Amino acid sequence: MVSFQYTAADEEKSRGVRRMKRLATGLLAGVAAVYALATWGENAGAGAWAGYVAAAAEAGMVGALADWFAVTALFRRPLGLPIPHTAIIPTKKDQLGASLGTFVGENFLSADVVRGRLRGFGIARRLGEWLADPAHADRVTSELATALRGALTVLRDSDVQAVVGEAITRRAEAAEVGPGLGKTLERIVDDGAHRRAVDLICGRAHDWLVTHRDSVMEAIEGGAPGWTPRFVDRKVGDRVYRELLRFVTEMRDMPGHPARGAIDRFLTDFAADLQADTDTRARVERLKSELLARPEVQDIIASAWSSVRTLILSAAEDDRSQLRRRARASLISLGTRLSTDTRLQTKVEGWAEDAAAYVVTTYRTEITSLITDTVAGWDATQTSKKIEANIGRDLQFIRINGTVVGALAGLAIHTVSRAAGDRGRSGPGRCHTHSP
Repeated sequence: MVSFQYTAADEEKSRGVRRMKRLATGLLAGVAAVYALATWGENAGAGAWAGYVAAAAEAGMVGALADWFAVTALFRRPLGLPIPHTAIIPTKKDQLGASLGTFVGENFLSADVVRGRLRGFGIARRLGEWLADPAHADRVTSELATALRGALTVLRDSDVQAVVGEAITRRAEAAEVGPGLGKTLERIVDDGAHRRAVDLICGRAHDWLVTHRDSVMEAIEGGAPGWTPRFVDRKVGDRVYRELLRFVTEMRDMPGHPARGAIDRFLTDFAADLQADTDTRARVERLKSELLARPEVQDIIASAWSSVRTLILSAAEDDRSQLRRRARASLISLGTRLSTDTRLQTKVEGWAEDAAAYVVTTYRTEITSLITDTVAGWDATQTSKKIEANIGRDLQFIRINGTVVGALAGLAIHTVSRAAGDRGRSGPGRCHTHSP
């Protein structure tokens, strides 16, 4: 069962309730003692005043006991006796919850009530004035950043990566890449930007040949026929290595080397084929499909979400990021417009009224059932205990007031009764005295 959470604050309030109970009970015991002494004094001939005190004390006891019964009956059965209509909160908890739900539904969840309340509130103008304040815009921006971080934390990376990967793959498969690559390559060749790549490749090839001479020699000698002498293989290998090194060195150091010109012509022809040759474009599309199907490429595509997520989180956490600055400026602009543009205010308020009216009329039963179901789920004993802790102290004043008011009422009734009795007794006596 769902119950109120009984907190340390409730326990402190319960101690206050117990102190007030002792005070009210002590007052009851006090008037009982006064009644006993006054009655004894009256019987002992103490005088008429003893009767007045006894009557007041007697009525005070009656009032105290009656109010004790009434207060106790709210939370439990007095003295544990199964008296009807007692322990009202524990036994009638569900009915009280249902009544509360009905009351809220009829008096608060009405479309007319909600529309009238929102219309008089001026929600659009107030919201605009609030947002136009830079401090409030900063606060909203900060809250939005927190919500964004929370949303990104809740989202499962695997699910998002699957969606992103599928979207990128589908988009890549639908678009032909050959013509675009051809135009890009053509611009690169025209601008000579590819020469840096050629310089880099030639430099790295030269360095590799210098460092791995033995590996090159072994590869050349290993490919020689078995019938040739080894010294001949070694001589041929050395010659091939030196020629290969000379070629790479010249290509590295000579910008006008014929091989560089051949590379330029190849790239120019390839760029044209990518744009115009059907067979080349088809082969590029097949290669694209094969690359997209490889697991390594799919992993790279899926990991794009991780990069985007990191970027968004960094921007959301940085107060000076472009994302947060733009969000703040947009909020201030929206607030200024809302606070001054009456047409926009009317539209926003109409939307708010329609939305609120739709919610309360469509989901009124669900909203009120939230109240009734929640109250029904509370543990009866714990509910009674918590309510008593919060309002029991004030209820003990009812007992105290009942004692005092009862005593005053008893004193008044006794006084009136004695006065009426004295007049009744003295009337006939006066007539008898004056009779002839």
